[in-house]
Amino acid sequence: MIWTLKLITLAFLLLLGGQYNTFALQDVTADLFGPGNYGTVAAFGDFNSDKQTDIFTIKEQTDLVIFLADSKPPYFKPKVQAKNILGKNITSVVPGDYDGDSQMDVLLTAKNGQETEVFIFWGHNQTLGTALIVIYLQMLPCRHRKKPYPGQVANGDGYQDHLLPACLDKSCQRSTIYLAKSGSRDSKWIPVLSDFKRKETVWGFVPDNSSQPPALHLGDYNLDGFPDALVVLQNKSGSGQQAFLLENVPCNSDTCHSVGRMFHIHWDQSDLGAIQNAVRATFFDIYEDGILDMLVQSKAEGKQDLRIHALKNNFEADAYFVKVMGKGLICQPFGVNQPGPYVKYTTVDSNGYLKNASAGQLSQSAYFSLQLPYTVLGLGRSANFLDHLFVGIPRQPGETEIRNKEWTAIIPNSQLIVMPFPHDTPRSWSAKLYLTPSNSVLLTAIALIGVCVFILVIIGILHWQEKKADDREKRQEAHRFHFDAM
Repeated sequence: MIWTLKLITLAFLLLLGGQYNTFALQDVTADLFGPGNYGTVAAFGDFNSDKQTDIFTIKEQTDLVIFLADSKPPYFKPKVQAKNILGKNITSVVPGDYDGDSQMDVLLTAKNGQETEVFIFWGHNQTLGTALIVIYLQMLPCRHRKKPYPGQVANGDGYQDHLLPACLDKSCQRSTIYLAKSGSRDSKWIPVLSDFKRKETVWGFVPDNSSQPPALHLGDYNLDGFPDALVVLQNKSGSGQQAFLLENVPCNSDTCHSVGRMFHIHWDQSDLGAIQNAVRATFFDIYEDGILDMLVQSKAEGKQDLRIHALKNNFEADAYFVKVMGKGLICQPFGVNQPGPYVKYTTVDSNGYLKNASAGQLSQSAYFSLQLPYTVLGLGRSANFLDHLFVGIPRQPGETEIRNKEWTAIIPNSQLIVMPFPHDTPRSWSAKLYLTPSNSVLLTAIALIGVCVFILVIIGILHWQEKKADDREKRQEAHRFHFDAM
């Protein structure tokens, strides 16, 4: 009886507590990689076409190792390995289907003096076949320019914005992040984060080098509909480097008033802060549940390879998402993850206001951009159906007709796999919808089971008491009959 009441109380407390956001990270590196958590994460893609995202890594600068997703620990196993595949150092990995056979190939680049060699290894039955040398590229002098990131919607107006991480001096003592608002006639860059000072310590971007310029990796970690970012910063008072989470919050400064949003640095993330000498950090949906986790790479003492850290996002809130993956080829409806799809949705939030968001898929693949082969769009605390979901792909040069298709009444917490085939006939495109139950469903089921058990216990107690009363009455009747007979 007591434990039943405790169970019901706990279930209702969890159900009520789910209304408030909680965010914590959990180190799950051992569960994912076991002892083999070394190497440089270079790209993501579904190599074996099982709808699970695999991880492409470079080991010892010359070996290509593909960690395939598995249902048993360790959840990523190095099942495809090619040692010294080029006979020289690998500088970039670009998964894709380059021959139209619905199997993922791998494009590799290697530096040969001032030239860059490009190789393509043909995928065949989850293995890598022979290589084809495509082209030699001449390396041009660096102009020290930072490339804008055409990421997700930064201010929630439904249009793509450009983010630019920049250093205002050579040592990056003064760092900032600019945003170019889409649709504006002037090309003014608006600072959305310029305060990199924590108490008396100054942080900033790692000074630019040929291997890894300052980079932002975007993802909606709290599913509020606004993209957040992961970035590696350097302690300018010392020499340490750490990964930090930049949360997209409402603007509280005059400099970003025109866009309405800004980034806020989470300085007190102990799990991220425990990873010293961080080099690269990105979002990754480890468990394919629509919640973005984190992969952080750091320098390991005495090792040439980077160490891989996997952090699970234990985010619990009454928030929803939609996950969209674009697949397809020119000649076949099924295939590998397609670069370039554009996703946009419109819905109504819990207050009745119109809400828009959009994002692109795989706008860049090479040189450790670490973009995900799918798009996760947060819906906030609105459990309404998506009124309109648009998916489009790039059109051929010279075409004027837009290639996109609209789907209506999409269920929240679902994954939509879109096959845009044929490319020039959007009305023939198809989609597969997969549902991901919310935590509220589990909590509701626990509460319902607890109530049923509680009712059954009460019924059992009442039945037992009634049976005892019947037995007592029968004994009294038998006793009374005995004395009457005498």
